[in-house]
Amino acid sequence: MNERIKELRKALGLTQQDFADRIGSVQNTITGYETGRRAPSNQVVALICREFNVNENWLRTGEGQMFIQVSRDEEIAAFIGDVLSGETGDFRRRLISVLARLDTDQWELLEHIAEELAQIEKEGAEQ
Repeated sequence: MNERIKELRKALGLTQQDFADRIGSVQNTITGYETGRRAPSNQVVALICREFNVNENWLRTGEGQMFIQVSRDEEIAAFIGDVLSGETGDFRRRLISVLARLDTDQWELLEHIAEELAQIEKEGAEQ
């Protein structure tokens, strides 16, 4: 499992410290997991799987896909849950609050702006 924890961390682009912070651990513990000097408890394995949407069977045995595939709706729900559990002044929370108050015309205007930005980005990429 030690190699898979390291592979997962690298796939996520996280340092050992960042990984540890996300699961409420310390960097030295992650080093221990990755070198095989320590084995994560069942609780830690479950926490890693929940925090990073990892297939527990893959983490334990190497079989199957690294990540659990989620629908777009599940991804959005998880994002909203994460935002709502964060700090009140967080930009994401303030943005969602503003979006929640838009009327139909404002949503149409926002859609038009997004389409124009996408077109500008596309044209810039083609040059």
